[in-house]
Amino acid sequence: MMTAPNPLTHGRVGPKPQDGAMDAHRTPLLARYEEVRTRTQALCARLATEDFVVQSMPDASPAKWHLAHTTWFFEVFVLHERAGYSPPHPDYEMLFNSYYNGVGEAWDRSKRGLLSRPTTDEVFAWREHVDDAMRAVLAGPIDARTAEVVEIGLHHEQQHQELLVTDLKHMFGQNPLRPVVFAPPAPGTSTRRLAWVEHPGGVVEIGHDGDGFAYDNETPRHRTLLAPFAIADRTVTCGEWRAFMDAGGYENPDLWLSDGWATARAEGWRAPLYWFERDGAWHQYTLGGPRPVDPHEPVAHVSFYEADAYARWAGARLPLEAEWEVIAAGAPRDGTFADSDRLHPAPTAPDAAGWFGDVWQWTGSPYRPYPGYRPLPGTLGEYNGKFMNGTYVLRGGSCATPDAAHVRPTYRNFFAPACRWQFSGLRLARDVG
Repeated sequence: MMTAPNPLTHGRVGPKPQDGAMDAHRTPLLARYEEVRTRTQALCARLATEDFVVQSMPDASPAKWHLAHTTWFFEVFVLHERAGYSPPHPDYEMLFNSYYNGVGEAWDRSKRGLLSRPTTDEVFAWREHVDDAMRAVLAGPIDARTAEVVEIGLHHEQQHQELLVTDLKHMFGQNPLRPVVFAPPAPGTSTRRLAWVEHPGGVVEIGHDGDGFAYDNETPRHRTLLAPFAIADRTVTCGEWRAFMDAGGYENPDLWLSDGWATARAEGWRAPLYWFERDGAWHQYTLGGPRPVDPHEPVAHVSFYEADAYARWAGARLPLEAEWEVIAAGAPRDGTFADSDRLHPAPTAPDAAGWFGDVWQWTGSPYRPYPGYRPLPGTLGEYNGKFMNGTYVLRGGSCATPDAAHVRPTYRNFFAPACRWQFSGLRLARDVG
């Protein structure tokens, strides 16, 4: 297997090592910048040249585009304002803009796979060009606003690391060869028996309290009223999902929302994404190749529509995001994340908290602004606010989320209800009393 093409045949992946003079001025933000940028390129180390350009569907982006767009962010929002910085190509600003209308024109998202040029080598060279300029900025004193933008940019790049993994899986998952790209995930052993955690309800506080990094959509912290409820202490497993399938869950319209039923019929859904039958048994594609479905692992790659139908079949419902947050607030983040290199959900261990990692968990809450929400000023205000329609909130992170430090109880992910290519699963909730 070919390794990733490296910028200008320098024979390495990631930001270049620093000399002694730079090391002496290595600020914490610079060290974090180096770490995040290196990790993005390390995820590409096992890709062949052809893998960088393919776009498997409009919702997914080619690996090369992720590498370029995360570079575009720092060039546009940090370096353009710096005296002496010269972008290598003026059209990159349009080609690798995603949706920031305040910046200017953007290339059609559905046509990102047509961009065979710039070449992958040229994109890696552009990354190095920007990294060199960013090192110079971060090695010296910077103002608070620049530091804030850089921090947002690093969390933004980590989000694209996750999208890079899920987009690659979708691309490889369409290939009948079902290629082995990363190390095969170790088989599961068992998962703990499901138990319910009860809460008396009442007025609770949710949202970020201002301590540490958070996106604007996690604020402001506010009070909300909850009725008494119970929530499952782990996510739904593949074995439990098989029971839903065997009971005719995909064939029973009484379980489905109207739009969900129409979508399931139109798309021919009869199992989670990446599941397929072989010799009378269900298998699933992983980035480590195909394997039998493990009944102990959390089910993944199900849409909101499927999760909602399953919950109804199970005599339960999806939790509200406020219910999820008040229970998960004090839980350790001890699940599986991408830094484990597993890139596949693992069974919930008997001694694990089971709230973070492995699979994102659909909630029954539409993605809407909190009371008193204010987006970031300027163009960065487009990052979250304008997507607060037609999507649902997911909580908890997944096996493709970079690491435990990237998630927190208040983190609000969101996708359209038909989306399945993310590592999205569910846990159940029910009313009490």
